Amino acid sequence: MSDPSSRPLLSLLNPWRIATNLWQHRDLLWQFTLREIHIRHKGSQLGILWALLNPLSMLLLYSFVFGLLFKSKFGVVPDETNYDYTLLLFLGLSLWQVFAETLAWAPSIVVSNPNFVKKVVFPLEVLPVAKIGDTAFHVSISLALVIIGSAFGKSGLSWSLLWLPVLILPLLTLALGLAWALAALGVFVRDVSQVIAFVSTAMMFGSAVAYPPRMIPESIYQFLRFNPLLQLFDVSRHVLIGHQAISWAKLGYVYAFAFAVLMAGYVFFELLRRSFAEVI
Repeated sequence: MSDPSSRPLLSLLNPWRIATNLWQHRDLLWQFTLREIHIRHKGSQLGILWALLNPLSMLLLYSFVFGLLFKSKFGVVPDETNYDYTLLLFLGLSLWQVFAETLAWAPSIVVSNPNFVKKVVFPLEVLPVAKIGDTAFHVSISLALVIIGSAFGKSGLSWSLLWLPVLILPLLTLALGLAWALAALGVFVRDVSQVIAFVSTAMMFGSAVAYPPRMIPESIYQFLRFNPLLQLFDVSRHVLIGHQAISWAKLGYVYAFAFAVLMAGYVFFELLRRSFAEVI
């Protein structure tokens, strides 16, 4: 098996090669994904229930602050009630959790597995993918609650919920590209993990998770509108809960941005991996 890091740059930029490489390691990827799901709740008394309790606890906090204290409304549903706002907030928090978790574990995913780094034939690129699989599993539980909760909201259930996989895919793609990049950077710059908490919080508020984008001043929005998370969360609320027509322009931008980050993250990871063993 050839070392991917020794390939020419143009070869690394081949999306088909990336997909083929991951497919060849599909059994290993599946095993590591199950391993990550198991490890997350290992030794916990409540186990998998934390996949529900964690997002629900955050929902209570943010709905109290933004819903009750600041009286925020997304304006997605006509005559939006507090229940509708809470449901829309829970959708945003569930989607945001994918990005937040990625920022938290990505810088240390390679450093925390030194034994795999020293094995030349081990496909290190599988580690972030398996972790994304674990994140996807847990976010699916939260999104299932969103779908159930939609049945009791003012807008009710609709066929627009079928757009959910289309809206989740670019988020996972973006998270994976970012994970590859941070995983490689974390090997050489250990201080990355120290600034993640601030970056995560800043990105959350800059992505309009708990408030509508219209509340952002125009002078600031002209920059934040390029944030793919802000656009994705806004489109998701309007489509999944508001049952409105999808904005193809915004969705196309999100997909293009996510794909670019995926390719850049993969190339960055593969170019630096040749020096992982020396540093670790």
